[in-house]
Amino acid sequence: MHLNRATNERKDQQWIEQQINSNSRWLLIDKDRNLVNVACCELQLLSLSQVSHFDRRNAVLLGVDEQHSYFALDVSGSEHSAKLLATNELEFVDMRNIGLQLDYNMASVGVLARGLCYWHKTHRFCGRCGYTNESIEAGHARVCQNSQCKHMTFPRTDPAVIMLITHTFEDGVERCLMGRQASWPQGVYSTLAGFVDPGETLEQAVIREVKEEANIDVEDVEYIASQPWPFPSSLMLGFIGKATSTDIKIDQDDLEDAQWFSREQLSAFGQWGDTDSGYKLTRPDSISRYLVEYWRAHIKV
Repeated sequence: MHLNRATNERKDQQWIEQQINSNSRWLLIDKDRNLVNVACCELQLLSLSQVSHFDRRNAVLLGVDEQHSYFALDVSGSEHSAKLLATNELEFVDMRNIGLQLDYNMASVGVLARGLCYWHKTHRFCGRCGYTNESIEAGHARVCQNSQCKHMTFPRTDPAVIMLITHTFEDGVERCLMGRQASWPQGVYSTLAGFVDPGETLEQAVIREVKEEANIDVEDVEYIASQPWPFPSSLMLGFIGKATSTDIKIDQDDLEDAQWFSREQLSAFGQWGDTDSGYKLTRPDSISRYLVEYWRAHIKV
């Protein structure tokens, strides 16, 4: 599903009202969870009549296509949510738990709804003067209600780098560096990652994070791909880099373990969600997994 974000049109309140009243579809959010039809494992799209009991003043426009306009609505704490769930095969579910089962395009709309609703929930007050903020531009901005301030804020995205670091060892085998956090499922190893600091380039962030987390020196950083990760508000920027050192030293505050793995070893890894023991790859829908598969497919000769 490709949605037009309607950047210019959404500033017109009359246009917004027309969209709401003309075949709109609604995605409901409750405590950062999306409404899902558990019978078919699909995000539940509701019609305007089905959300008539909810307070729609803070509706967020997600976008429009050839047939519908799509809105997100945070209904956390509403008594009408329980009534809705009681009469349908519906449930509020964390998107991270069902992402693999959803259509890719619909999942992207679901995480957009989740991300924007979270931003509104955490930006109810002005960051400059502390006065109340109100939603404007169909939920894509907030403005301070203090007449002496009137500061506008917009949904933020925090850049984070995620990187597959490689090195060809003396035995001629190229290996990649992967680590794990203690909170992850047993046996899961991922590429390293971290947030970008103010005043540094993405490449500098890659080099710094790998040094901080595993004491490995890196050069030749190359951008590969990106993935939005609105849990709550990140954009994961994926890189591959070359290590110029190999002795791993981890900081227990960040990683529980880190190791070098060859392509052959990775081919024997289990899958995310496997219950057996042993090493496992990350989720198939993660950019970490994409970087691993990219590297496995690109053997330099």
